[in-house]
Amino acid sequence: MFGTDACMIAHPDAVQRVLLDDHEAFGKGEVLTRNLADAMGEGLFVSGGDQWENQRTQVQPAFYRKQLHTYVPEMQSTAAETVEQWRDGMVVDVNDTMTATTMDVLGRTLFGVDVRENPIVSEASDAILTRFDTSRFWSFLPDRLPTPTNRRYRRKLDKLQQFVDDLARQRRQQDPENRGDDLLSLLVGFVEAGDLTVDELRDNMVTFLFAGHETTALGLTYTLLCLAQHPDRQADLQAEVDAVCDGRVTAGDLPELERLEHAIDEALRLYPPVYMFFREAKRDVTLQGYDIPAGTTLVLPQWAVHRDPAWWDDPETFRPERFDGDAGRPEYAYFPFGGGPRHCIGMRFARMEMKTVLATLLDEYSFELVSDPDPDLIASTNLKPGGPIEIALDVR
Repeated sequence: MFGTDACMIAHPDAVQRVLLDDHEAFGKGEVLTRNLADAMGEGLFVSGGDQWENQRTQVQPAFYRKQLHTYVPEMQSTAAETVEQWRDGMVVDVNDTMTATTMDVLGRTLFGVDVRENPIVSEASDAILTRFDTSRFWSFLPDRLPTPTNRRYRRKLDKLQQFVDDLARQRRQQDPENRGDDLLSLLVGFVEAGDLTVDELRDNMVTFLFAGHETTALGLTYTLLCLAQHPDRQADLQAEVDAVCDGRVTAGDLPELERLEHAIDEALRLYPPVYMFFREAKRDVTLQGYDIPAGTTLVLPQWAVHRDPAWWDDPETFRPERFDGDAGRPEYAYFPFGGGPRHCIGMRFARMEMKTVLATLLDEYSFELVSDPDPDLIASTNLKPGGPIEIALDVR
């Protein structure tokens, strides 16, 4: 397609080889890096080799478990503010609500700002997602073509990059002892020490703003979609939240919310927000007996692997208990956050956020689905609902 040879890799053993066992033989690929070069070309998501390894090492402390625990109060407060706006009997568009919630969490925890005060973050995110919406033909057109989508993308991206530069400049002006230890402060410190360039700081900030909120919002949306269709599951989770949390979920509570974690796992299996990964073979390789020439684009589809009956009994059904214990399936029959050295650095952050938000919502409300139980889905940059997913709220 468009001059690129591609091969779909849908066996867990082959997925494991590409992402983990022989990962050095596979790169991000020219298709991905070319499209995202303007927005985040010097950031973790797109960079490779020594540049990626250096950045990953430096950014990792912001995502250590101990550091992540300090973010939970802000996650809980943001979710509580969402709940305060709800009323018994209201009908809520879940994806819109969860998108606003996760954007707010990201701004508060990683960057120390209230993104609600500046619409450029959400506007730029929307422009980037529209520009790379693979369900639309324009996502395959060069950036230099002056289409309306490209012009809006370029305009909003310029404003977002200026916003990020301003944030970094303000942080540099603060006393290092009073900056805090969020991601922005860490990156500013690395720039001052000469370990990161200004471009690398900017592109990593854009990377986390862009990639860090929509995927988590979609994970929350699809978990609520599943729970809203299963009142018995909701009741089980509410009982768990009542037993574990003392009116307000804390970081210490999260490991004990095991059934809630299984429900999230199952929703991510059925509706993986990132529904396929791309890699490119750097050299000739053989996978499952098939010869793959160098330069071939490899497509690793979570959607197909997560619903393959070879690995999953009754794969179309929401059954969280399938994650309770070792089911004997291959490890890479499930990979919503990727795998290997380049697995999503924000995986723990996203999981903690989803558990914190859902526990806060379940503590106050029950949900009933009032929209289509089998919603249309759009294979865009992420797996997005094609229309509103609406739930009716029932105060507990």
